[in-house]
Amino acid sequence: MSATLSYFGIRHHGPGCARSLRKALDALRPDCVLIEGPAGAEALVAAHLHDAQLQPPVALLSYGVDDPQLAVFHPYAEFSPEWQAMRWAVEHGAAVRFIDVPAGASLAWQRARREGAPGGEAAAGEGRAEKPEELADDAASLDALPETETVAEDAAERRDPHRDPLDWLAHAAGYADGESWWNHMVEERGDGEGLFEAIAAAMGELRDNAELRNGLDSGEEALREAHMRSAIRDAARQDFERIAVVCGAWHVPALTGKATGAADKALLKDLPKLKAAATWVPWTYRHLSSASGYGAGIDSPGWYEHLWRHGSGQSRSVGWFARVARVLREHALDCSSAHLIEAARLADTLAALRQRPAPSLDELNEATLSILCNGDDAPMRLIEQALMIGERTGSVPESVPTVPLQRDLEAQRRRLRLKPEALSKPLELDLRNDTDLQRSQLLHRLLLLDIGWGRLGGAGRSRGSFREVWELAWQPAFEIELIVASRYGQTVEQAATARAIETARNSERLPDLSRLIDRVLLANLPGAVEAVAAELQARAAVDADPLSLLAALPALANVQRYGNVRNTDAAQVRHLFDGMLARACIGLTIALGGLDEAAAGDARDTLLAADRAVELREDEAQTAAWRSALRQIALALSATPLLRGLATRLLFDAGAFDGEAVARELSLNLSSGAEPLEAAQWLDGFLNRNAAVLLHDDAVWALIDAWITRLGHEHFLRVVPLLRRSFAEFEAADRRDLGLRVKRPAGAAPALAAQPAWDENRAARALPLLRELFGLSAAGDAR
Repeated sequence: MSATLSYFGIRHHGPGCARSLRKALDALRPDCVLIEGPAGAEALVAAHLHDAQLQPPVALLSYGVDDPQLAVFHPYAEFSPEWQAMRWAVEHGAAVRFIDVPAGASLAWQRARREGAPGGEAAAGEGRAEKPEELADDAASLDALPETETVAEDAAERRDPHRDPLDWLAHAAGYADGESWWNHMVEERGDGEGLFEAIAAAMGELRDNAELRNGLDSGEEALREAHMRSAIRDAARQDFERIAVVCGAWHVPALTGKATGAADKALLKDLPKLKAAATWVPWTYRHLSSASGYGAGIDSPGWYEHLWRHGSGQSRSVGWFARVARVLREHALDCSSAHLIEAARLADTLAALRQRPAPSLDELNEATLSILCNGDDAPMRLIEQALMIGERTGSVPESVPTVPLQRDLEAQRRRLRLKPEALSKPLELDLRNDTDLQRSQLLHRLLLLDIGWGRLGGAGRSRGSFREVWELAWQPAFEIELIVASRYGQTVEQAATARAIETARNSERLPDLSRLIDRVLLANLPGAVEAVAAELQARAAVDADPLSLLAALPALANVQRYGNVRNTDAAQVRHLFDGMLARACIGLTIALGGLDEAAAGDARDTLLAADRAVELREDEAQTAAWRSALRQIALALSATPLLRGLATRLLFDAGAFDGEAVARELSLNLSSGAEPLEAAQWLDGFLNRNAAVLLHDDAVWALIDAWITRLGHEHFLRVVPLLRRSFAEFEAADRRDLGLRVKRPAGAAPALAAQPAWDENRAARALPLLRELFGLSAAGDAR
């Protein structure tokens, strides 16, 4: 081996390491740069690193060709040493090679862990002690996905002083943890003479002690390092004079050790591999942070970017406080020049007391909290999100490899002027506008594919309006979801239609199918509407549970009532609604008998929702059929008392029961011969969490008052918990009015508030304005 090998142990995403590495590469001038990264992905570097559209943060995404849910991300920021090594090599014409195991091996290990195959247990220990080491990132570890809890536990373990060897050095130097020690000694110091020799020596000592004490080595780790050594030997055999090896600092002792080529070859003989594809995808600072669960995450990506751009000089503190001031002023928070001067002085003083050459993030934060935020944590949380973590999102060229579904979505995003951004932003749509309507349909189609780029806000749930309000936030993990969803079709419309049909066939409950019809109509997928409606009709024909049929009606009613707002044809939905209501009404009374308390409560919610659905349907025949079914429930002694009371109240509110009929039911169900608990349940259903009937109907009030006063002491004690629960559902103002009514003597009229004296001259002054508001002429006639 004639080539000169130079090893540079770095911390992934470390600006101090990146700055020192650029300086070291300028001095060494290597003709080959070997970088710890997935072997085989070098073509993406050569093809796209020159493109101005490739702006970090970005990630190399590797995924299984046959199983796209298996995926590995390798993120890079502008201040990542690997990114700067790639940039330097491309700018100076040096060869670039990745030396870590191919992505196919990482995917095979990932699949083994997922399936619980042998070797997965050993893999779980990978990187536990690697403060400066990047881990292969499973797509499932990104926000809000199922393994978040496990990833959080793993992150906690990495911060355990018994598992993070850097903490040993930190404690010896008087620091709380390895993170703060490394930041102070390496990342915040700028260029360092002899930095990489010192890092290699420290890692050698730490690694020896860590392996002896905790056995932190793993099967996967050994394979990775064997592969890197083999790749270094291969490069050294070729016609290179100076080779730079850029890798995680933890690996340097292993790569410079005495392992033989034969031993490494034997170790790699059975290296598993899956067929993999790779591409560039945009990344975000939020996903680069350790809070996201990313194994090699950093606490403050925004601060690291600031360090990269401003180095270690005085401009670092001044520039940071200027950015803090901008954020506070943008949110209408007081921040004067005097505040900034005092904060800068305090930060410098704190740094001097701690014998630091310049204020670090700790000193800047303490000064900001004390001077600019007056000790209030709320503005600090704002600064943390906007500056310390940051809101930057990278971009990739259009020429990067993508599946057809990704290209279709990108074309639609450009046509509809929807920019994928990580920061959550509101989007208000007017559905009468064709562009906004298409935006709404695209977002609904993506939701059917489980890609939650948009979340429909509370204001947008008012289905009868022409307005939708969405919260948009693009996540890098959606790129994986698009690749997974590409098996359903090559366009968003095709994929959403196929996925909706598959969901319909796998659904077991009628309410789920009816809600699915609503979703596919909002997404404007005619093919899916027809298939889902046919599936719903077939299931409804054999479903004998009336409550299940009723639970499916609200979503159908929304579609029928508001379909014209979104230009959807609801004729088929009306036919389904009418048929399901007719079948539900036939056996409803029998289905409501003998229910326990929990089942009766669920049935009440179903009946209330169905009643609103029938009202939305606005069809006399269906309304009459529904009220007939409610009458049967109200009069059937076999039905649960809670539901008989509810049916009576719904009929009374609809005018189908007059006062005399309600009084008769009240007398029957609240009579002295009625069992007190059943009477209380009937009353709970009749009141229906609404005090209006008690406040405004004297006959109802008198009957209930008489029933309560006739209860014996023992029966009253049995009934009062249920009554207390029923009355607790009333609004506070209604409970107060009920209390006042109880205090009034029987037959006394409510006291009237004193009426103010009428001033005709003052009232006349408002008449011209009122006429203008109501469009009336001076004579009072409408214009």
